[in-house]
Amino acid sequence: MVGLKPSDVPPPLGVKMASAGAAACIADIITFPLDTAKVRLQIQGEQKAVEGIRYRGVFGTISTMIRTEGPKSLYNGLVAGLQRQLCFASIRIGLYDNVKNFYTGGKDNAGVLVRILAGCTTGAMAVSFAQPTDVVKVRFQAQMNLNGVARRYNGTIQAYKHIFQNEGLRGLWKGTLPNITRNALVNCTELVTYDLIKEAILKHNLLSDNLPCHFVSAFGAGFVTTVIASPVDVVKTRYMNSPPGQYKSAINCAWTMLTKEGPTAFYKGFVPSFLRLGSWNVVMFVSFEQIKRAMMVTKKRIEAPN
Repeated sequence: MVGLKPSDVPPPLGVKMASAGAAACIADIITFPLDTAKVRLQIQGEQKAVEGIRYRGVFGTISTMIRTEGPKSLYNGLVAGLQRQLCFASIRIGLYDNVKNFYTGGKDNAGVLVRILAGCTTGAMAVSFAQPTDVVKVRFQAQMNLNGVARRYNGTIQAYKHIFQNEGLRGLWKGTLPNITRNALVNCTELVTYDLIKEAILKHNLLSDNLPCHFVSAFGAGFVTTVIASPVDVVKTRYMNSPPGQYKSAINCAWTMLTKEGPTAFYKGFVPSFLRLGSWNVVMFVSFEQIKRAMMVTKKRIEAPN
């Protein structure tokens, strides 16, 4: 078997939440440049263009950012991103099994609708709690580190303070509705697809419950999630990054995009979105399964009598 063996005892809630948060942070650190490139492509056409700078494709965007702003620009907003994952992933992923069991009354073999409901529930709960970290992350990723270009924020704490002072609590929770919509879609698609693919692989004995199985399941979940969630993701990014008054609401933002840029605007940054979500899912789910199992091994050793 490749990797650690599954635990004989189901992991408790604390183990699942801790391992989900840790795995999501690992995935963010590895894939963050792709996420930053995705944000820059999504807001292109909305922000005033800086002379001589235009982004073309995910790797072209990364190359342009390194050339014009330096390699550190690829990790703009990483601190807020890690804060977001610690709050966000631990809730939406860590609570998923427990919420699913709650809806089924503890019965095994939950149906697809129950899994979707559980994914939507934990996704909405996570956004409601962690939204300010997402707002700060997106704004850091959107700002350019260029001479002569004014920076909106100089640090994570300063960004939280500035948004609160200038836009109030509503500014910190700006874009909550499209983000809840997006993450309900992402969470239920991501977790349910991973759940179903993994279950089918194990049921038909195609692979055992190890790293290759987790890799295939996570890759499939990443692709399906990108297709479904990309339009909402673009609207969310633009709306959260917009200055006060630019859009009346998330729906107004979507309508403005449709009328000014056409329907293809909703799939801007699709390739980096897929590269990011696909790779993020692979790293996160593989790490999650292994960290969870490692924590259960450690827990068993600690609790074992000397």
